[in-house]
Amino acid sequence: MKITVVGAGAVGATTADAIARKELCEELVLLDIKEGLAEGKAMDMMQTATLAGFDTKIVGSSSDYQKTKGSDVVVITSGLPRKPGMTREELIGTNANIVKGVTQSILEHSPDAIIIVVSNPMDTMTYLTMTTSGVAKNKIIGMGGILDSARFKYYLSQALGCSARDLNATVIGGHGDTTMIPLIRYATWNSAPVTTFLSEEQQKQIVSDTMVGGATLTKLIGTSAWYAPGATTAALVESIVRDEKRLFPCSVSLNGEYGQNDICLGVPVVIGKGGWEKIVDYKLNEEEQSLFSKSADAVRNMNDVLKTL
Repeated sequence: MKITVVGAGAVGATTADAIARKELCEELVLLDIKEGLAEGKAMDMMQTATLAGFDTKIVGSSSDYQKTKGSDVVVITSGLPRKPGMTREELIGTNANIVKGVTQSILEHSPDAIIIVVSNPMDTMTYLTMTTSGVAKNKIIGMGGILDSARFKYYLSQALGCSARDLNATVIGGHGDTTMIPLIRYATWNSAPVTTFLSEEQQKQIVSDTMVGGATLTKLIGTSAWYAPGATTAALVESIVRDEKRLFPCSVSLNGEYGQNDICLGVPVVIGKGGWEKIVDYKLNEEEQSLFSKSADAVRNMNDVLKTL
């Protein structure tokens, strides 16, 4: 098994470290455009192997895509991170050219790879990859919804005073501050609805905090977060590599599901060795479906920017 992570910045390097520690592959390639960065981080990680107890071989490369040849899974984290006050939408122009170029270079050497898109704006970058790469749609997955759901569980655990591991909560829709939809009606604490334990005011606050979870961190640390994005991306890779059939909210191509077409948007999907295997219908109520439609409209507006580039 061979995995490539493109982009050796904070998110890419953290993703690579988590993949190596889980021993999800025999060889892990970390690639970046900046001379020496990927090589240095790969060497640094390899020097933790005896302490962390893994045997994964990590190879760093400065834009040498030949070293990625034969990759089974490729994670794309390339692009500019968000800065304070910057929206994911403002990143479209720069990151679209980066992601498209990376995808083309990867497929030249690994035509059968499953591609995971982390670069922002994630839904639009996933759609760009899906429409320009020629890869089967089930092999292109946008990660964002898993991260948003992890943040949702964090805020729920803080309000309930419980372990986040005992919570099941999902965020669907776009991976954006105004487009994501935390499904609090479906959230449970060891099978009991969380709405049983939380007031209406608490529920609204948790949903609100979840939606700006990324922006909150960007304001605090001055750039995009990396620990949670790295961990969630590694969890997605693990479900593919080990064929776990995990049910994750991911941005995937919709063809009539949830009333949408010609768009990549976050919905619950089963993840296995072939990529995403099926979309699960959560039977949204009227209010949730309306929010999902509005989210789709907003993401389409972002996708339209691609036509002007």
